[in-house]
Amino acid sequence: MSQTQAPIKRLAILDDYQGVAMSMAPWETLAGVEVTVFRDTISEPAALVQRLAPFDAILAMRERTPFPRALIERLPNLRLLITTAARNRSIDAAACAEKGIVFCGTPSFGDPTTDITWGLILNLMRDLPAQQASLRAGGWQTSVGWGTEGRTLGVVGLGKLGARAAKVGLALGMKVIAWSTNLTEERAAEVGVTRVDKATLLATADVVTLHLILSDRSRGIIGAADLAQMKPTAFIVNTSRGPLIDQDALIAALKAGTIAGAGIDVYDTEPLPPGHPMLSAPNTMLTPHLGYVTQQNYRAYYEGTIEAVLAFNAGAPVRVIKA
Repeated sequence: MSQTQAPIKRLAILDDYQGVAMSMAPWETLAGVEVTVFRDTISEPAALVQRLAPFDAILAMRERTPFPRALIERLPNLRLLITTAARNRSIDAAACAEKGIVFCGTPSFGDPTTDITWGLILNLMRDLPAQQASLRAGGWQTSVGWGTEGRTLGVVGLGKLGARAAKVGLALGMKVIAWSTNLTEERAAEVGVTRVDKATLLATADVVTLHLILSDRSRGIIGAADLAQMKPTAFIVNTSRGPLIDQDALIAALKAGTIAGAGIDVYDTEPLPPGHPMLSAPNTMLTPHLGYVTQQNYRAYYEGTIEAVLAFNAGAPVRVIKA
């Protein structure tokens, strides 16, 4: 059996923040494989290399630990790199291919980011965290929130997740408008929403929600000038990727009160460090990148990891991601 065909002996599971990986799948089926779980994230390159060097297989949980070429080239034992879900832009697929490393994905379950999107929107519009705090402190109603019916939802990006968010808005009686660089009238009509230009969406929406893939083109797609176009009563929600919004401009707009608030699940730096200015920004509903974090999704990820290792050991890798 050649080195590339030798069975996997050591698997590292990275960034298990909640300490749940070993309870989410039947790891005992990986007979002969030593499974090591790491709960923390290491960003310092030398320390990360030292941690990962012994392993011939690694599971990366989404983009929590990026795998650029510089890291991949320093892991001589690595033969199988698995990412949860079907793609991971923080992993250099070309470098994997050049090094003969099999790079593959796992199944996922549903579109749970839609839940978080609407959790943020409803909490913001009805001021639910502050109202709960008032009640628990012995108070009663302290603000008058906005209902969704009759309001305008602006969806930036009308792919699978954007379309699902839009359909929830329609079900709640909202007028739904959408924009993205390549959005067509046909796609908008298919979802049942109205296609508008970017300026119109920002100026008229009561809630702006982002559903774009992060790329060079979409990075900073909402900047200071865009936030300035929004109504002072409008909210912005980001459950896609932090760098879609200019973080400093967003914090400045929140502090100045030029927008009503923001619901954020994703950040430029994750985990968000203590004392980060976003944590003290007013009128925010913040969650720690929970969009994909569900029981169903984690089980699909980890069970898919077992399947990927077994398939590799059988000489027939599954869900291989090409460069």
